[in-house]
Amino acid sequence: MTEPATEVRPTSEGAFLAIDHGTATVAVALVGRVAGAWRLLGAAQAPAGVDESSVAERLRGRLADADPELAAAAGLADPGSTADLARLRCTTERPPEIAVVAATRRVAGPLADVAATAGWRVRQVVIDGAEILPVATALADPRIGAILAGASDPPGADERSLLAELGAVVTAAAQRRPDLVTVLSGGLATPGGRGDGILPDRAGSTVLAPSATAGGGAPLRRVLDGLRAGEDDGRRALATATATLAEVLRRGVEVVEIGQSGATRALATWSPGGGADLRWASVPAAALLPAAFTDAHLDAITAWLASAPDRLRVRDRLRELSIAPWSDAAGDGALLRLAAARAALTRLAAATRSLDAGRQPPEVLVASGGAWAIAPGPAVGLALADALRRPGVRALGWDHARLLAPLGMIEDPDERRVVVADLRDELLLPLGSLVLPAGLRSGHPGRLTVRGEGEPVEVELTPGGLELVDLPPGERATVELTFRDPVDLGVKSRHAAAEVAGGLGGLIVDLRDVPLRLPDQPDRRRDLLAAWQSAFWAGLDA
Repeated sequence: MTEPATEVRPTSEGAFLAIDHGTATVAVALVGRVAGAWRLLGAAQAPAGVDESSVAERLRGRLADADPELAAAAGLADPGSTADLARLRCTTERPPEIAVVAATRRVAGPLADVAATAGWRVRQVVIDGAEILPVATALADPRIGAILAGASDPPGADERSLLAELGAVVTAAAQRRPDLVTVLSGGLATPGGRGDGILPDRAGSTVLAPSATAGGGAPLRRVLDGLRAGEDDGRRALATATATLAEVLRRGVEVVEIGQSGATRALATWSPGGGADLRWASVPAAALLPAAFTDAHLDAITAWLASAPDRLRVRDRLRELSIAPWSDAAGDGALLRLAAARAALTRLAAATRSLDAGRQPPEVLVASGGAWAIAPGPAVGLALADALRRPGVRALGWDHARLLAPLGMIEDPDERRVVVADLRDELLLPLGSLVLPAGLRSGHPGRLTVRGEGEPVEVELTPGGLELVDLPPGERATVELTFRDPVDLGVKSRHAAAEVAGGLGGLIVDLRDVPLRLPDQPDRRRDLLAAWQSAFWAGLDA
């Protein structure tokens, strides 16, 4: 960070810069104190190679031209005045690689799953049935940044005869690479496991960690996350800000971030007097374009395209996108990016199912990350509904200025809460509300009544359809739903009522299948996708 986060005080005057520096883009937001409260004065994004100070100065110039008095009040009237501003800066690096080593696949699988949701690219090494030379070669690869070695606690019968071999290969790798950090998990981290000479004590480069099954994997995930990145890690800061946002809104909040080199999912549930309970994971495999791109990834992306795809051309365009993330950002290029974002979001949800265990989905769903920058707000809302098929009623938002992660860098939780509270109306772009019932029976229509500021609106609900009701930003309404048979809206009932908020996409009533099932016939599937997208993307037909 250029300036310590503690210099951003809720009671101070002036302005500060919030900077989210990713692997593909840099987002800069100018935040100033106006009439005793923090306000968003401007925001912009640029390719990661662009000097962030230049972006900040451009924002200052725009502010000075648009509102000279406001710029003067914030101390930003003079050229170059942004150079002295305090900065909240977070950085997202390309995910490092970790070798997960265990005696058997039974043990290696859960370890790899936890490491893959702690922000690491995983290379799995199983001793059972493997030749020593290929194993040693894999661990000597300079791209490996750490080793996670684990065993059951106590070791199972299928492991015991292989533990000495496991210890030998891990020790040999550590001796060749003094910079290599070794994480011992489960049975290898117990005093008995290490005292038996399976692995020597290497103070300063060995970390003892819980097993992959303890606490649902969360304790081990925290250890691995701490080794993955520094204190200014953007994904960790995003999770922190999610918990603060839940406290400010007094509602459950879920943030899904899709970036060029990785993805994050953070869920914070709020309870009176109990603060926010935070669960989160960082998943490199859910990046917009994963490093290990396969035909399966290509198929998942082309399945979301409303035009007949030329697979070779699509692959070439995606390869160009990985090299130059800001290229081909309009027209068909924007649709291709949104298809890639849907596929990535589906992978993120599949990799983080454990975060949902035993809990109701949060009431607020927020999209974040550079992957959404090329799509209009309503289209982003539709993408969230397409990929995250969970019954219920929730508000949809978009972290359009990528402010959440930098605000998570404010160290003092009380200061952070005040700043987020001041910015709550500008932090998220309202996309509308999503009503998604499950368990509808074909041929059994329902009825929707929307009671807002004007006359009540009544809509007949046909299973399999997608209904849009105009509900502009800032307007609230009560929706009443009536079905012939019980449906699932978080709880099963034939009648339900909920309060909803408007947004750029209005009120979306999604009566499609849960999970979403697209037709097998390519032409029929593409026609459906085109019809859905055209309703949310102005000018798409043109």
